[in-house]
Amino acid sequence: MRTTLDLGGRWTWSVDETGPTPVPAEARSLIGREIDAHVPGALHADLLAAGVIPDPLVDSNEDLVGWVSRCDWLLRRRIDRPADAERVDLVFDGIDTVAAVTLNGHTLGTVRNMHRTARFDVSSVIADDTLVEVRFTSPYTEAEKWERELGARPSAYPEPFAFIRKMASSFGWDWGPTLPGCGLWRDVRLEAWSTARVSAVRPLVDVFEDTGILTAHIDIERAASGEALPLHLEVDVAGHAVHVEVPPGESTATVVVDVPDVRRWFPRSLGEPHTYPVAISLWAHGERLDERDTRVGFRTISVDRTPDDLGTPFVVTVNDRPLFIKGVNWIPESVFPGTVPAERVRARLEQAADANVDLVRVWGGGVYESDEFYDACDELGLLVWQDFLFACAAYPEEEPIRSEVLAEARENIVRLSPHASLALWNGNNENLWMRFDKDWAAQPGGDLSWGERYYLEWLPALVHELDPTRPYTEGSPWSGDGVVDPNDVDHQTFHSWDAWNEDDYAVYRDSAPRFVSEFGWQGAATWRTLRDAITDDALRLDSDNVRHHQKAIDGHTKIARNLARHLPATDDFDRWHLQTQWMQVEAVRTGVLHWRSNWPRTAGTIVWQLNDLWPVTSWSAIDSAGRCKPLYFAIRDMYAPRAMTIEPTDGGLELCIINDHDETWVGSARIMRRRVDGEVLSDRTEPVSVAPRSVIRLAMPEGRAESADRSSEFLAATLDGERALWCFAPPRMPGASAPLDVAVTAVPGGLDIVVSSDGLARDVLVQPDRIHPRATVDRGFTTVLPGESATFRVRAPESLDPEAARGAFVVSSLRDIIDPD
Repeated sequence: MRTTLDLGGRWTWSVDETGPTPVPAEARSLIGREIDAHVPGALHADLLAAGVIPDPLVDSNEDLVGWVSRCDWLLRRRIDRPADAERVDLVFDGIDTVAAVTLNGHTLGTVRNMHRTARFDVSSVIADDTLVEVRFTSPYTEAEKWERELGARPSAYPEPFAFIRKMASSFGWDWGPTLPGCGLWRDVRLEAWSTARVSAVRPLVDVFEDTGILTAHIDIERAASGEALPLHLEVDVAGHAVHVEVPPGESTATVVVDVPDVRRWFPRSLGEPHTYPVAISLWAHGERLDERDTRVGFRTISVDRTPDDLGTPFVVTVNDRPLFIKGVNWIPESVFPGTVPAERVRARLEQAADANVDLVRVWGGGVYESDEFYDACDELGLLVWQDFLFACAAYPEEEPIRSEVLAEARENIVRLSPHASLALWNGNNENLWMRFDKDWAAQPGGDLSWGERYYLEWLPALVHELDPTRPYTEGSPWSGDGVVDPNDVDHQTFHSWDAWNEDDYAVYRDSAPRFVSEFGWQGAATWRTLRDAITDDALRLDSDNVRHHQKAIDGHTKIARNLARHLPATDDFDRWHLQTQWMQVEAVRTGVLHWRSNWPRTAGTIVWQLNDLWPVTSWSAIDSAGRCKPLYFAIRDMYAPRAMTIEPTDGGLELCIINDHDETWVGSARIMRRRVDGEVLSDRTEPVSVAPRSVIRLAMPEGRAESADRSSEFLAATLDGERALWCFAPPRMPGASAPLDVAVTAVPGGLDIVVSSDGLARDVLVQPDRIHPRATVDRGFTTVLPGESATFRVRAPESLDPEAARGAFVVSSLRDIIDPD
């Protein structure tokens, strides 16, 4: 029986003087010193824990630790040989990135890809008290070497990330620091076994009527004693077992198991995510040699890309049921792979599910996520759109990179294939588009290979071979061929970035793309997160440290330009902080609700981005400390199964009622035109019946009525607790939001803050982290209508003083955002 010995825990780092990279001056004092390391982990985290470097995520310390990435490092520990085993394998689930592995000075092999597993047969060299050494070459030494040999190519960023199979965003992005490191970022173990073992399992599912069909492709590795033996495989799916014989010398088997009366797996927006346990065991002469356990969910999935009279749709269909995708883009949870505990990943995905998200896109500049990530998505009913790992650059197709890419893709297709949540493979992020939009062909290196064969030839062939049950798309965005602009609004997937970079979020309403797979708007991280990351006595807009935590090109300039269109300028950091978060919500809400109202022409939105990997002003809804920005709550509301929005059209207004339930939404919509002081100018009800998974639009004559004082009027539509508002007064107008009446009550677990107003109080916000670093609140920006109230439930791990809620900017509204007095 195969046995496993975990080699995680304590290792030691030291500077490697023997490597190809000259030792940086800053590292010379460390020569000969051993530094505690934790595996799985990351170099920078261990150096920080040992006091060797300052925290790279605080202030501008990133600039002080650049030498760490320009150094070669040695990681080591001692191990003993397992007893009574024919074969002993040393297995690394993830080595980041370029390294040579030795046992007692005997070289086992070299690796150059953090996205692959490395397995070494150490049976003949391992003994008790064996020294394991992993010698890491600086990622810059490797990447720059191949950049020189293969030729530099166009890229959105100056770093050479396209020349090394490493998490691209560790080299810096427009929301992340430049801190490429090294380490053993996933589990390390010894596997001891005899005769034979199961080396890979690729379970693919289909459903025919009420029968689930599991086709398990199983690879077997034989030791010397097992070469001539017949083997026996058993595959059991929830009590339905099939047995097959594997003849001597054979190393593969395919086992088909039928499951009658199967319960299907559905994404959370369509039903229950039911899964089945799968047990696979390998036998010889009545002895169990190995076993593997996994889970599968029976469902079918496709993407409708049949051309229509509008262009080319992109409609995700699960179990023959089309749905509007409510998605978020996912980036790595830390710039230091290996330092993120599984419970943190689970918590972030639970936050996504609680916000009515039904799809998470794993973006191509990151990593193939952990098994725990996909397990959680299976259980939570979150579809996964999985990018292959290419982003924003021309990638060489030559060796040695090509072989690494294809081996990496093959391994991860097989690894992820059991997961019911995995819905779609995507060839790349923005590379096909950038080739066209940025005219890469005319740039230096534009005549060299750039990745086209990966996306259009090699990767789709691998998906067809290994995972034909799932759809593949060549890129995001992608129009479907090389003739139409890859980012054409009428064809397949679309990235909407002109609004943020150049225009205004109002332009979202100018079109109805077929599927918006990326768009977003920047907003500052929560106040406490920024306060913890910046040690200035006071937070100031002109602070070098504040500006260091903004990585977008001209990011603060773009924020200022966009704010100026809607709000008065301010030099006060606290007010600016609120303004960015307000505008982030307004922008994303404008886009999502407009595009949802255009279903089925527009078939989904994937907001950029759910999470952050360091404290930063970015597009995220949840910052790097796990604190929810106001955008998070807005996503929860705008992705609600039933929602309403008032949309401008043809000089008037329409009430759009969106029903993503499976039952017809029947009721009476109440539509009121009121003054901001509460006076009712008109009040009517409209009977409505919205079919399942559909949208209706009602003309609103109230929006076209003449008025001498439109600036002091607003519209409110309500239906079964859902609400849509339209304010005629621009947000920057003084008096656009009324004063607040705030009552604070201590309750078990925290505070209840009740906000009311005699007039229209637009966009009231409670910032719980200004009360207590670990406090949370249950809602974001909330508009309080005249004579009504809203309760903000603040909760914390310890009792809170009600007076703390009276602090500056704890409770605020649009009035505070625009009015310095």
